[in-house]
Amino acid sequence: MRRFLIVTADDFGLHEAVNEAVEEAVRRGVLSAASIMVAAPAADDAIRRARALPQLRVGLHLTLADGAAALPPQAIPDLVDRSGRFGDSMFRDGCRYFALPSVRRQLEAEIRAQFAAFAATGLALDHVNAHKHFHLHPTLLGIVLRVGAEFGLRAVRVPAEPLWFSMRRAPVGALLAAAGLGPWLALMRRRLRRAGIACNDHIFGVAASGAMDERTLLEALARLPDGVTEIYLHPATRSGTAISTSMGGYRHEAELAALTSARVRDAIVRTGAACGGYGDLSGNAGAGSGSL
Repeated sequence: MRRFLIVTADDFGLHEAVNEAVEEAVRRGVLSAASIMVAAPAADDAIRRARALPQLRVGLHLTLADGAAALPPQAIPDLVDRSGRFGDSMFRDGCRYFALPSVRRQLEAEIRAQFAAFAATGLALDHVNAHKHFHLHPTLLGIVLRVGAEFGLRAVRVPAEPLWFSMRRAPVGALLAAAGLGPWLALMRRRLRRAGIACNDHIFGVAASGAMDERTLLEALARLPDGVTEIYLHPATRSGTAISTSMGGYRHEAELAALTSARVRDAIVRTGAACGGYGDLSGNAGAGSGSL
């Protein structure tokens, strides 16, 4: 089976320092895709840069936690605070999405608004994922698939990381997470396959979020599996709370350095993988491995 590699920057539009890093990593590095937060403070700047980078595949980074909403607070009062910002109580919110029809209606309206905002950019929709992988929630995923069908959705990220990689930092936690998330990931893949939506077979970046430095990236590339693999990072020209108060431990600058590293570029060449975005996969149907 051939290998296909997608190297993605998340949080595009969150801050101009993120946008600067994305542009640099495309022009001088190995970055092939970016996921944009359409309601974030620097979204307009991100869109301008993306239009000048036709080789960059751009997707929608749905923001439904720890970020700004596209709709005004009065339209979605059960989802955001008075400033129009989502909180970070994902377990509580996930329960409310499942149990409360009125909250689900507001959630669907917000998801549609974010899809519409992306469509208004004129950029081709390469993929969709959600901030903090919230789209793993079955209720939320169902809305994404239903609304996304109206906007040409063709690919969704599946946050399924090889166990050997996720165990590098916290083995016990990684084993517990794998056991708990396994059924949800399997369900997610089945639903994407039934909907004819492409997805990745593997991902790197979950356990090492904010710490995908050169050494970590080289470790992943040295054991790059067959099929479609996405490696996602959070590059920026500044680090930590300079980007967001919730990212105090993130090493954004080290991740940018990894993306522009000659050693990383050479390692990708040695894998023999084709590189690009989800839109570069032939077929765009079912699981990633079925799209090669």
